[in-house]
This record gives sequence, C-alpha cells and structure tokens, in this order.
Amino acid sequence: MANSNVETVTSVADRIKLGLAVLVIAAGIVAYSMLDNQPTVARVGIFLAGLVIAAIIAWFSEPGRRTISFGRDSYNEVKRVIWPTRKETTQMTGIVFAFVVAMGAFLWLADKFLEWVIYGVLLGWK
Repeated sequence: MANSNVETVTSVADRIKLGLAVLVIAAGIVAYSMLDNQPTVARVGIFLAGLVIAAIIAWFSEPGRRTISFGRDSYNEVKRVIWPTRKETTQMTGIVFAFVVAMGAFLWLADKFLEWVIYGVLLGWK
C-alpha cells in the first residue's frame, strides 16, 4: 500500500461527467426537500431515480469503469475465500469473549490496586 499510485481524473470529459453526476445527486436531494407536500414514496422515488441516473452517468467515465472493475475483482476475490465453519466461528467467538472477560477483570484489579495506592497509601483519603 505504501507505494501505490493515486489515480486522479485527468480527462476534461470525465470531469464533466462526474460533475454532472454530482449535480444530479444534488438535484435529487433538493427535489426531495422541495416536494414535502408530496407522498413520501414519490419523494424517495425521485431521490433514488437521481442516484440511479448519477450512477449511470458516472459509469461512462473512466473512474466509473475502474470502480466497476474493482467491484468485479473484489467479488471474485470474495468467492475464493475459505470461510470458517460454524464450529470454528463459535469457538473463536468463545475465545474472544473469554479474553474480553479476562482483560476486564485484569483492568478492574489494576484500577482497584492503583486506587488503593494513590488514595489509600499516598494521600491517605480512605
């Protein structure tokens, strides 16, 4: 990750497409806000339509194609993952809970010991 390159949008056409997509999203938000006397279903539909139209506009830009390619590659990678069995998951969850309880008890004991040292021995308040 340290030596990965950051890819920016360099094409003027891609910048226009992405700017238009942002404007369509903003228009959907404004339409949702302005149509407060309309049924909620219609307002949400207009907002979702704006999101869909913006996604379609962004899809035709180079960053949009890279994003779709990244999503496709990620999905293919997830399909290759060997997922743990139910028994393994239950065992690991039990180990995590046991560790959390043990650390909680340890931190509680450390807190009580430091409280005794500071307030009881050093300051003599208790």
